[in-house]
Amino acid sequence: MRPRPLQRALTSAAVLAAVVGAVQLSAVPPGHAAVADPAGAVDTLIGSANSGETFPGADTPYGMVQWSPENTRGDQTRTPQPGGYDYNVTRIRGFSLTHMSGTGCAGGSGDVPFLPYPGPVNSSPSADSTDGTYASSFQHANETGTAGYYRVGLDSGVDVELSATARTGAGRFTYPAGKTASLLVRTSNSEVGSSAATTTVDTANRAVSGSVTSGNFCGYINTEDRRSYYTLYFYAAFDKPFAGTGTWTDGTLAAGSTSASGGTTYGTAGWPPTGKGSGAYVSFDTSSGQSVGMRVGISYVSAANAKANLDAENPAGTSFDTVRTRAHDAWNAEIGRVAITGGTSAQQSTFYTALYHSLLHPNVFSDVNGQYRGMDQAVHTVSGAQKAQYANFSGWDVYRDQIQLVTLLRPDVGADIAQSLYNQANQNGGVWDRWTHNQGGTHVMTGDPAHAAVPSIYAFGGTTFDAAGALSSMVHAATTVTAADLSRTGWNVMVVGERPSLDKYLSIGYVPSDGNAWGGAGETLEDVSADFGISQLAGRLGDTADASQFLGRAQNWKNVFNPATGYIQERNAAGAWQSFDPASSNGFAEGSSAQYTWMVPFNVNGLFAKMGGGATAAARLDTFFHNSDGSWALSKAGGGKSDLANEPSIGTPWLYNFAGQPYKTQQTVRQVVNTLWSNGPGGIPGQDDLGAMSAWYVFAAIGLYPLAPGRGELLLGSPLFSQVVISRGNGATITVNGTGAATNSPYIRSARVNGAATTKSWLPESILSAGGTVDLTLGSTADTTWGSGGADLPPSWDTAPPASADLALNKPATADSSCNSNESPAKAVNGSVSGGTGDKWCSTGSGKWWRVDLGSTATVRTVTIRHAGAGGESTSWNTRDYDVQSSTDGTTWTTIVQARGNTASVTTHTVTTSARYLRLNVITAEQSGTGGAARIYEFEAYG
Repeated sequence: MRPRPLQRALTSAAVLAAVVGAVQLSAVPPGHAAVADPAGAVDTLIGSANSGETFPGADTPYGMVQWSPENTRGDQTRTPQPGGYDYNVTRIRGFSLTHMSGTGCAGGSGDVPFLPYPGPVNSSPSADSTDGTYASSFQHANETGTAGYYRVGLDSGVDVELSATARTGAGRFTYPAGKTASLLVRTSNSEVGSSAATTTVDTANRAVSGSVTSGNFCGYINTEDRRSYYTLYFYAAFDKPFAGTGTWTDGTLAAGSTSASGGTTYGTAGWPPTGKGSGAYVSFDTSSGQSVGMRVGISYVSAANAKANLDAENPAGTSFDTVRTRAHDAWNAEIGRVAITGGTSAQQSTFYTALYHSLLHPNVFSDVNGQYRGMDQAVHTVSGAQKAQYANFSGWDVYRDQIQLVTLLRPDVGADIAQSLYNQANQNGGVWDRWTHNQGGTHVMTGDPAHAAVPSIYAFGGTTFDAAGALSSMVHAATTVTAADLSRTGWNVMVVGERPSLDKYLSIGYVPSDGNAWGGAGETLEDVSADFGISQLAGRLGDTADASQFLGRAQNWKNVFNPATGYIQERNAAGAWQSFDPASSNGFAEGSSAQYTWMVPFNVNGLFAKMGGGATAAARLDTFFHNSDGSWALSKAGGGKSDLANEPSIGTPWLYNFAGQPYKTQQTVRQVVNTLWSNGPGGIPGQDDLGAMSAWYVFAAIGLYPLAPGRGELLLGSPLFSQVVISRGNGATITVNGTGAATNSPYIRSARVNGAATTKSWLPESILSAGGTVDLTLGSTADTTWGSGGADLPPSWDTAPPASADLALNKPATADSSCNSNESPAKAVNGSVSGGTGDKWCSTGSGKWWRVDLGSTATVRTVTIRHAGAGGESTSWNTRDYDVQSSTDGTTWTTIVQARGNTASVTTHTVTTSARYLRLNVITAEQSGTGGAARIYEFEAYG
C-alpha cells in the first residue's frame, strides 16, 4: 500500500522478447545439502533502502515486538521512511518497540523509542527539533541485522544489541568508559505522533513504565484517520541501578523527576508539531561494568499485562544471549518449514529474507493471558480453538498471496488470523475493515479484501475458526447497504464504507465513476474477487444458494469490460463509458486500466475470451511486459506497461498458463526474480506491504503461485532451486524438484506429479491436504508445446454459457400488448439486438408482462435481460423495477428475481429453478418512475 504518484510515461508497443536475460551466478558446488541454518541466511537490511521500507530490527515470527531503529534526517517529527529506517540515512534517534514492514504513507507505530546516550541530559529532548543532540550517526560496517537479532555500534561510542520474544524485547547497551550512561525513554514519540503519553520511573525496582496513545495512520492525507485508536503499555526493567533520573514535558526538563505526561498531538495537518511530547531519562551506575541489560514487555490492554508478558516470556535472570538464541531458533523452526537445496548463497539469502519478511505480519496482538483490546475498545479474551488474536492486516496487499503463504506453512496461524478478522468485524458493527492497524480500522485502500482472504485461508487448510459465522457476517456485509457505503468521507485513500457505493453495485452490477469509491472500475474488480471468495467459502460449507448468488455476482467484472476498447474501464451510473486512456490511473487505485484489466484471477478464461482468445491475450501480455525494442518493461515503464513492484500487476506473469503458453510465465517470472530482486539493501522492488511483495518472491522462487482467492489450486512455474521441501503444519509435505535449476534454467521441459507424467500447468487443491512430489526437468530453451493443450489449462469459474445455450432463443413468446406491430413479444427472443425501434418488445399496457415457453421443463441458472440502453436508446428508458417468475405448468408461478432501482442496460441474474415458462413483470418501466413504455431488446435464459 503506497499512496504515491503513478508513473505515467508512455512506451510504444512491444514485440515478444527472446529468451530470458540470465543473470550470471556462480553455482554452489554439486552434492550440497539443504540450507542448514535458514535463520542465519536472513539479512534484515535487505529491502531497507529505497522503496522497500522494511525495518532491520529484532523480532520473532508474527511477534508483537519489533525492536528497531528510528533514523532521522534532522527533523524530529518525520521518519525517513515508513518503518522508521532508511539504509541511506545513517543517524539514529532511538530504538522503538513496534513497527510495520513496508507500509507506505508516513509509517505508523514506532512506539516508545529508547535511546542510549553517553552523556548527561541537560535539555529537553523534545526541544531538540533537528535531532542534533540526542541522536547519533553510525557506519554500516558496524551494523548487523539477522533473524531475531540487531546490533549497531553508534559513533557516540554506545554499542546497541537488540533481540525479542513474541511480546518482549531484550536489549544490551554497552557504554563507553568515562561517560555518563544515560537512557532516554521518548514515550510520546511514536512515528506519526501521539495524543497522550505517560512515563513513570521506579528507582527501587530499576524499572520504567508507561503508555502512549496513538494511531494517525495516513492521517496527513485525510482527517478521517487523524485520530488515536490504540494505547500501548510498556514495562522496562534493567539490571543496573539508576544513578539519576529526570523527565521532560515539551521544552521543560525536570531533573530528579520520576513522572511525566503529554502527547505530541497530530498538529493541524496530521503531522506532530516540533517541540511537543514527554518522556523520562535515567542514568546507570556502571561501576560493575559498562553493559546494561534491559528487558521490556508490552501490551495493548494494560500496564499489568505488559509486566505479566515480561514475567512470562522474559523473566528476571534471563540473559540477553539466551533470548537471542531462542529468537534465532524460533525463526529456524518457522522459515525452516521451507527447506531449499541449491542456488547461490546470494539467492539463498534473498529467499530466506523474503520468507522472513512474509512472516512478520499479521502479528500477535493478545497477551499471554489471552486478553486483547478489540475494535470496540473493550477487553476480550481469545476462546475456543483460537490460540491468539492477530492484528495489522493490510488487506488490499496481502489477500493475493501472503495470507496463502502463511496458511500454507501454518494452517493454525492462518485460522487464527481468520478468526481475528471475524472478531474485529463483530466488534466493529459487522464491518470488515480493509486495513486494520492494531485495534483500529483505517479504511485505507480499496475493495473488500477480508472477504477474499478468509476464504483463501479456509481453502489452504486453515479451517479451525468459526467459518460459518464468518460467512454469515460476510454475506450480510456484502448485501446490506450502510450509511458509510453511501458516504464519500475519507475519499479517496480511506473511504469509510466497507463497500463504497454498494447500492449501485447491487442495482447496476458495478461501482460507477460517479460513486464513492477510489476509482469505480478498480473497485468493481476488487469487489468481484471478494464475491468470488464468498462463493467459494459458501460452497465448501454447503451453502449452495449463496455460492450460486456470489459466483454470479463475481461476473460483474464483465460490466466494466468495454468490448470497444478491450479494457476494464470507468463508466458512470447511467452506463456511459468515460474518457479513456489505458495508461491513466483514472478509475483505479495505484494502477492503470492497462494494469488492472488482467485482474480477474478466478475467470481468466472468460477474460481472454472477451479479448479474442488465448493467443490474442498472450500477444497483449507480450506487449504488456516488453518495450517496442523487445526489452523488458517490468517496473517504472509507465502506466501502459507492467509494474511488478506493486500489487495490481503481480499476478499477471502467471496468466500465460491460461493461454497455453506457460513457458512465457516461466520466462517472465524468472526475469523478475533475477533482475528486480537481490540480496542488497535495495533488493525489494517496491514497498513490501507487510510481506505481500516478499510472499510473491517466495512463491516465484518455489515455482508455485495461488490461482485465485478462495481456491487452493496452484499455478506452476519453475523453481529457482534444485529442491524445495515444504513441511506444512498439517503434516503434509510438498516437494518440488528442479533438475537443471543449478544452471539457472527457467523452462519446464517435462513434469511429473507423484510419479505420473503431466502437461498441466497447475496443481489441484489435493496437493495441499495430501502433499505430493513435483518433479520438473528444466532447460535453457523453451518447450512451447508443454502445457499448451486445452486440457492443460488451469480452471476458471464462470456462470455465463455460450449464446447457443440460450434456452429462450426463438421460443414462443406472448405479452400483454405491443406498442407497434413490429415490436412483438417474439422480438425479445430472436437473438438479435440491432438497436433503434425495430428489434425489441415494447408495451405501454397497464400490466406490462411478457412470457416465453421454453418447450419443456429445464433447469435455468442464469437470466439475462437487455434493456433500452442495450439497443442504443436512452438509458433513462432502462427498466427500473421488475420481477421474473418461473412456472412448470403456466399456471402456478414462483418469483425468482426481484429487481428494484435498476439503471443498467444489461442485467444478469443467477437463479436455480426448474421451469418451462418464464415471465417478466415490469413494475416501473422507466427511470423517471412515471410510467412510459417497457422496452426489452432481449430476454435470455441459460441452463
